[in-house]
Amino acid sequence: DVAQEAFIRAYGALDSVKAGHPLRPWLLQIAKNLARNRRRSARRYLAALQRWWTAQPPPTAITAPESADAELLWRAIRQLSVADQEILYLRYFLEMPVAETAAVLAVAEGTVKSRLARALARLRTVIKADFPELQEEGAP
Repeated sequence: DVAQEAFIRAYGALDSVKAGHPLRPWLLQIAKNLARNRRRSARRYLAALQRWWTAQPPPTAITAPESADAELLWRAIRQLSVADQEILYLRYFLEMPVAETAAVLAVAEGTVKSRLARALARLRTVIKADFPELQEEGAP
């Protein structure tokens, strides 16, 4: 994406290149600046998502015995990456269908399904390692 954007911007600014100066350093500078901007933008997005996620209270429509398990599950989910937390939250806590989740994340439905499967596998690993009390009786 950055390379394509760099060529588009470079094409639009070709008239600003001084005659006789090499194009490669100029083009690489454009690509470097675009990549840096994308990285900054992604960091800001992830930081905002993390702030939003940690500010969300655990679901409260749960009975007393289930609330302890819900709190443990919430803690287990928070140990996952922001991307895993995001997809689990959209799909299971907000109960969005796969198609709607895909639209929110701007990805294909198949991508949602594969990311969800990987996030659930990582969640199972976290539960097994750190929250064994959440495992069902007889579960591996």
